[in-house]
Amino acid sequence: MENTKHLTTAGEDCILASLGCLINSKLYYKLNDSDVQFTGGELIELKDSKKGYSVASFNSTIPTGEKDIKKLTEGEKNTIRTQMQEAGNNIFSLPIRQVFYLIRGKKQRNVKVCLTHGKFFETVPVSTLISESFGQALEERLNELGESLSPSLKRNLLDLFGEQQTFSRTRSVDDASVRLRFRIMTEVKAGANILNPNQYSQIGDNTLSFAVPCHSDAERNQQHNKMKIAFQEMDCEKLFSQMEVFSLQHHFNGKFLIFQANLS
Repeated sequence: MENTKHLTTAGEDCILASLGCLINSKLYYKLNDSDVQFTGGELIELKDSKKGYSVASFNSTIPTGEKDIKKLTEGEKNTIRTQMQEAGNNIFSLPIRQVFYLIRGKKQRNVKVCLTHGKFFETVPVSTLISESFGQALEERLNELGESLSPSLKRNLLDLFGEQQTFSRTRSVDDASVRLRFRIMTEVKAGANILNPNQYSQIGDNTLSFAVPCHSDAERNQQHNKMKIAFQEMDCEKLFSQMEVFSLQHHFNGKFLIFQANLS
């Protein structure tokens, strides 16, 4: 499987680091306590694929739309917490952070770059994804053995094993010479691959796109106004007028609002 790699050059890394903390291909955006509308604090993971228009696998993590900053910064020694504090962040002033994924795919001489909200990939709760996956493994094993469990016992077992933290810890067994830790690898289905032209033909070659959930007209207007204000504050109103704005129907999770600019 292809590993996640940095999308940036060394110089670009420095620019990204000035916006927040760049740690292991993840950008932890600085908080902006003085602005109610643009609070900052977003988490951005960089995903680079050199094998066409695919999304690189998520190693040891499951993509989500939001993350609890407390879970990311716990532990006696924590690099994320340390760098956020050194950057002057009041870490817990915004406990739930929005998560985005900066995805790049290349095909021949063409490229697509998408900054995509995590809800594009999180279409069922993480606990449901884990427990149902283990449920499939349990059912297969029971069938192989010709055994069965009562529905209530099966449900209780799956509920017990629905948290990723349960498996991320290293386990030590008496008299064993090795320790064991299960790692989760998440692969994106074709129906959630925003780069795939057969699934989402509106995402064109040589474009830069920004995708956010948009399940109502009110939400669409809010996102459109926020983007317009952001471009105005950067003195880039002309560039905003050149962008294509449209709704994209997700195969599993409703509509997303797309802001798209040509790179050619």
